[in-house]
Parts: sequence; structure tokens; C-alpha cells
Amino acid sequence: MSSFKTFIRSGHWPTLAASFLYFDFCFAVWVLNGAMGPFISESFGLDAAQKGFMLSVPILAGALMRFPLGVLSQYIGRKNAAMVEMSLIVAALGFGFFFVDSYDRVLAMGVLLGIAGASFGVALSLGSGWYPPKYKGLAMGIAGAGNSGTVLAVLFAPPLAQHFGWQTVYGLAALTMLLPMAVMWLAAKEPPDREQQSLREHVACLFEKDGWAFSLIYIVTFGGFIGLASFLPTYFYDQFKVSKIEAGQLTMLATLMGSAVRVLGGYVSDRVGGINTLTGVLLLVALTLTMCGVLGHSLAATTLLFMLCFAALGAGNGALFQLVPLRWPLTTAVAGSMIGEVGALGGGFLPNAMGLSKQFSGSYLFGFLSFAALALLMLGMLRVVQIRWTRTWAEKGGRAKPAAAVHESPAQAAQITSVKLDAGNAS
Repeated sequence: MSSFKTFIRSGHWPTLAASFLYFDFCFAVWVLNGAMGPFISESFGLDAAQKGFMLSVPILAGALMRFPLGVLSQYIGRKNAAMVEMSLIVAALGFGFFFVDSYDRVLAMGVLLGIAGASFGVALSLGSGWYPPKYKGLAMGIAGAGNSGTVLAVLFAPPLAQHFGWQTVYGLAALTMLLPMAVMWLAAKEPPDREQQSLREHVACLFEKDGWAFSLIYIVTFGGFIGLASFLPTYFYDQFKVSKIEAGQLTMLATLMGSAVRVLGGYVSDRVGGINTLTGVLLLVALTLTMCGVLGHSLAATTLLFMLCFAALGAGNGALFQLVPLRWPLTTAVAGSMIGEVGALGGGFLPNAMGLSKQFSGSYLFGFLSFAALALLMLGMLRVVQIRWTRTWAEKGGRAKPAAAVHESPAQAAQITSVKLDAGNAS
């Protein structure tokens, strides 16, 4: 308890709380089509491939919007960028309420829902910006636990859609966005670590090897989380013939685990290292997804396995973003947005893989196996790149280097890191 009090006092907790709420409600909006997937599919008589594509559109759109929002936040501030984004979300939900009445417009609405998916990098950087390096993992874990918005979506959207119609849910969601907007405006303060780089310097992180290594791992941890969270209501409804509301409730059990454990993942990674945590995460994800495919006839076993899988994915998200501020201490927001963008793009793979597997083989097994194989491939890559990481900017296992090793400022640390990386590349 005393340790947590020390953590709270080391930063600005109202900003951290506002960041969590902002990300939480944005995430709920982002996965609305997934939560209402059975209702939308029934309305338009969609086949398995169409369902998978429909659910992937918001994910892909959100991924593509993350980096531009991250760059914008460096010029107008993270708090202002969050306010602009939430205003656009309200307008997008208004479009859904008044105009979405065909499959084509559902796809267009999916693009607009992607606006909400852009919040990730800004939310985490804003929430953790007031905290020192040794608490960055925990602060980012708390802000990132806003992916619990999935729980809100799958818990409330199906019964509301059942009673009022699924188009009405868009309008109700627009009203709920007023709460995080008010809290952000009144409680949040722009952190002092504002990043003052040119656009060219921002884009440069797209061409770093470490940036792509992080992004590829995040395809599994976050891409798996958002992809599964969007697809599970449809999966439970089609595979086990439960009601639409029950499908949302079962999805809620799984996603709740991932959201809660994300904080623990950041906390544990601060102590044992993000690399060590990610190693265990990737193994567990591959194992549980394989077993989900094999045991697809048992609702109880599948639900428990999904809960375990989501716990691993949540811990993996926290672990990876414990490492981000260690590697990019001065460009955390932009680096986080870039990593989040590629990772979320990976989330679009899973619904399509599941839909195509069902469409052409009559089973979801090959969809599960394809993503399990991807997790093992990323584990192999991690074991290779971690050798260089622990020789340059991280301690063994992925922990933060002692304060003495960081010298007088984060800028000097970044310069030293850059020199070491250049030397390593040259050799």
C-alpha cells in the first residue's frame, strides 16, 4: 500500500484517471460493431467471410488513424488532441444513429468507429507523462487498462440493441462520450515531457529496427486482443448457438481478464522485465489458442481458455509498453502510436482468418492455428532481438537501467542509446 501511495504521489493522478476514462470510452465505441455483430449479421444475412470483414474494418481504420493523432498531439498537446478526437467520435456516432441502414453503410460506419481506435498512443502518453521512468510501466498499465471499454460494449450493447434496435445504440453511445470529455477538460493537465521534434524526426521512428520488432510483437498481444474481442460475440453465437445477449456476456468474461491483467503486466514488468514477461505471454497465447481450436465443442472449456488467453494478452500489452518509454524516452507518444498502429492492423487479420476458415473449411480451427503460429514466430524473434536490447538500453530481462546509468537527462540517455545502436548496426 505504501508503495502504491508513493507511485500516486510521484505523478499527477487526476490526469492518469482522465486518461483511463478517455481510453475506456473510446475503446467501447471502437468495438461497438463487434459487440452488436450477431444483430447486424442477422439484419443483412451475412455469410462467415462478410462477418469477418465487417468486424475487421473498425480495427484497420483505427490502426491507420493512430499515428496521425500521435503526431497531432505533439503540436497541439495530448489533452487537446484527446478533446478533438472525442468531438469527432460524437459526430461519427450521430451518423450511425441517423444514416446506417445497409451493409455498405455498416462498413462506412466501421471506418468512422476507427476514430475511437486512434486514442491509444495519446492516452498512454498523457497518463504516464507525469511519472518517473521507474513507474512508467505501472502508469501505462493503468491508462492502458482502458481497454476494459470492451467489457462495457459487450455487456451493455447487446441488451440495448435487443430492446431499442442496434442503430439506436450508436446514439446512446454518443451521449456517454460527454462524460470522458468533461473529465478530460476539468481534471487533466498537459504533462511537462512534451516532445519537440520535427515531423521528419517523428516519422524517422518508422524506419528503426526496434520499432518494427515492437510492432510485430504487438500484432500478437494487442492485435489478438482487439481481434478476438470483436469476433467473440459472433463466434459464441454461431459456434454454440447461445443467445445474442449471452454471447456478449461470455465475451465480457474473457475481455475483463485481459483488461484487469494489463495493469498487473506493467507492474510485474517493472520488476522482472518486459522481455521476461513477454516470453511467457507468447507461449501461453499459442497454447491457449491451439486448445480453443481443438476443444471447440465445449462451451465451458472454450470460455475458460479464452479467459486465460485474454489474461496473457493483457499482460503482454502492459509488458510491451513498459519497454517503450525505456527505448524512446523523448518520443514515447509517437513511438507508441506507431507501434499501436501496426499492432492494431494485425488485429484485422484475426476476424478475417476466422471468417475465411469457417467459410471454406466449415470450422474455425485453422483460424486459431494461424494466430498461434504467429505467436510462436514472434517469440523466436524476441529471443533474438533481446540480446541487443539488453546490451544497449535495458537491463537483463527488460528492466529499466539504474538512474546512474541514465546520466543527467533523458535526452542524454537517448543520445547514448542512439550511438550504441549505430555502433551495433555498423558492426
